[in-house]
Amino acid sequence: MDNIAGIFRAMYCGFVDSFKGAIVLFYMDKQMNQRLIKASPSRNEIAKRDAKDSPSKASNIKEHKESKVLKRTIQCCALNGGVFWASILIFECGLLPLLKYLLQIIFGHSPSMGLIVWSWTKPFLSLTFGTVWVLPLFLLSKIVNSLWFQDIADSAYRYRQGRPLLLSSVSKLIADTLFSILVQALFLGQGMLVSRIPIPPIGDLLAMIHMCLLYALYAFEYKWFNMGWELHRRLTFIEANWPYFVGFGLPLAVLTHLPNSYVISGCVFSILFPLFIISGNEAQPVTGVCDCPLKLFSPVIAIANTLFNKTIGPAHPRH
Repeated sequence: MDNIAGIFRAMYCGFVDSFKGAIVLFYMDKQMNQRLIKASPSRNEIAKRDAKDSPSKASNIKEHKESKVLKRTIQCCALNGGVFWASILIFECGLLPLLKYLLQIIFGHSPSMGLIVWSWTKPFLSLTFGTVWVLPLFLLSKIVNSLWFQDIADSAYRYRQGRPLLLSSVSKLIADTLFSILVQALFLGQGMLVSRIPIPPIGDLLAMIHMCLLYALYAFEYKWFNMGWELHRRLTFIEANWPYFVGFGLPLAVLTHLPNSYVISGCVFSILFPLFIISGNEAQPVTGVCDCPLKLFSPVIAIANTLFNKTIGPAHPRH
């Protein structure tokens, strides 16, 4: 009974901790920039002296030092919500209904002909819009978001932890990154696969748990990577303390599950994810409440190791 209570308590703590980023966001930049100014007065004097000879150099130094977490978060909201999502809504809820109405007026004498024309026009416009606008902007947003997410994560880590440790070598860093991407992709596929279980409550529950753990991994991975943790250690830690991470990833998993469109779901994720990155840096996960690790990553680890052994070379064994 105590074990069950501990599991629910850990889930609750994870759920609450996932909202910390929304609070810290508004004072992190100010405190961090003040800390930088106090910690390096000599560099400020050097920058002032250099400004006489090279103003651009001094501005570059200042720009490098300043924390821009709030700015980057607003940029994510503007790009994914104000541009990407809004353009889709305008097209689907504004332009298409307007064109349909105009066709009804033009073919008012022959409604059946208007319906036939619309049945050809709508798919053509949707395909054109998706190819010319949605797909390029989706790919561009993925690239830009990844850069902004990394900037937010590094600033959040410096604010709470200090200087990142990172991994010991460049080759290990590249291998860890590639292996992590492969594992995450396979785990996402595993989550989609279990959602097809013919018993709806079980399939939906397992799929939701997969998404909660995956989103928690996304959020905490920046912090753990800066701490020098390798992928196997990160996954083992999540599996051993799964109640906390299920609770942490639950809000984002639910909110991204609500839209019917994969693209809109991606917009929701990109808007909210910076807050979860910050929350992950602020959080202290509840550990040791469950004696049974949830080995959901083990199947994809085995597959990823097999693929790595056949393509790149032997992967590091999981400890």
